Amino acid sequence: MFEKLKYKVGKWLPSDQAFLNHWLKKFAQDADNTDTKLYPPVQMLKDLIESDPLLKEKFQDMFSEVPDKPRYQTSEYQHCPVKNYDQMLRLINHVMTHAPEFNETGLVGFPINAILDWAMGTKAGYEVFLDPRVNDCFRAILNYWGDFLASEKSAYILNTSPTGWLNPTAMKEVTKAAFGDDFLKIFETPNQDIEQRFGFTSWDEYFTRRFKPGVRPVAAPGDDSIVVNACESAPYRTVTNVKKTDKYWIKGQPYSLENILNKDDLTDKFVGGTIYQAFLSALSYHRWHAPISGTVVKAYNIYGTYYSENYYEGFADGDQVDSSAPNDSQAYIAEVASRAVIIFEADNKDIGLLAFVAVGMAEVSSNEITVKVGQHVNKGDEIGMFHFGGSTHLLIFQPDVQVDFDLHGQEPSLSSSNIPLCSKIASVSKKA
Repeated sequence: MFEKLKYKVGKWLPSDQAFLNHWLKKFAQDADNTDTKLYPPVQMLKDLIESDPLLKEKFQDMFSEVPDKPRYQTSEYQHCPVKNYDQMLRLINHVMTHAPEFNETGLVGFPINAILDWAMGTKAGYEVFLDPRVNDCFRAILNYWGDFLASEKSAYILNTSPTGWLNPTAMKEVTKAAFGDDFLKIFETPNQDIEQRFGFTSWDEYFTRRFKPGVRPVAAPGDDSIVVNACESAPYRTVTNVKKTDKYWIKGQPYSLENILNKDDLTDKFVGGTIYQAFLSALSYHRWHAPISGTVVKAYNIYGTYYSENYYEGFADGDQVDSSAPNDSQAYIAEVASRAVIIFEADNKDIGLLAFVAVGMAEVSSNEITVKVGQHVNKGDEIGMFHFGGSTHLLIFQPDVQVDFDLHGQEPSLSSSNIPLCSKIASVSKKA
């Protein structure tokens, strides 16, 4: 009897490996039965692979390096259904015209991640997904898919069928994730007619839906010593005395500020400070809100990786493989993944500078900043959003700030639960 694979954090991929493999096989059959030329960005990736013999070898190896251990050959887990890069390309191509479907057994909210899940954990996969040329191709692929998800063509999935996002079970789960019991009382919708998809015109418009006013009241709006939750998210990690530069790629995944902030000239201001990291779930609210009141002094996007996971969370660590890459690599991807950085000068002088970093995981790599440098925001104001779903984010405090966390009775971990948006997560003061 083999132990169960770990729960796939955030419900982006199903916890049942057999279900995921079944989905992949069915998706592969559909792709094989669709006579479609490779879309331009997928063809670009194919051309890159086949123009470089060494890169082509790595793409071949990342599928062949999946271990043949008994653990991965049982009927429950099965071996990786994706066998080679040609099949990978066909599957990714098929994703380009499909929106994520709801399934009460297991949501496949990261379809490309599902296709690459096993390959990401191999040595060759680790090298492939750090290659800037490969990431340029995946950026183009995700932008192409993003255009589809933001178009009316993607609205087909907003229906009441068992796989549609407006069926009773789906709406119940989405509402439950928001601590509510009535979808229409919690979320803003263009209209309230389910036959008209509540007025949503695309998958992206539905997934970036707003809360209704008053649904998430801001904790202590007049008290600048209270920091609120910037995303509807679950605590993952808190770390103090963070270094400017550290070996973020090793097994423990220490934070490296210089890499997180992409060598920003304000990096030194945060050395020795505190980091709070939390992750979003697939069914959660996906917009970001200001954790404090203050003025935006920096706001920028960083292009990075899309499917890189920490090597030691892959097959390098034997049986402790991350069954839903890159869940266990969240600290690592804070340094390497595509991300958005917003740095505030807080109204509260005891806080000084505070950095918010939105980190894209896999498909969720379109980080939209909606504030500008010089703009003043009040605690709880909207500052941006993840497209295509959710991801992970960080708050970075300066070293002279005493941060006393209030994580609602739980310890940060991969098994923690969401804290409502704009709820108190910390109180701050000047260190003595």
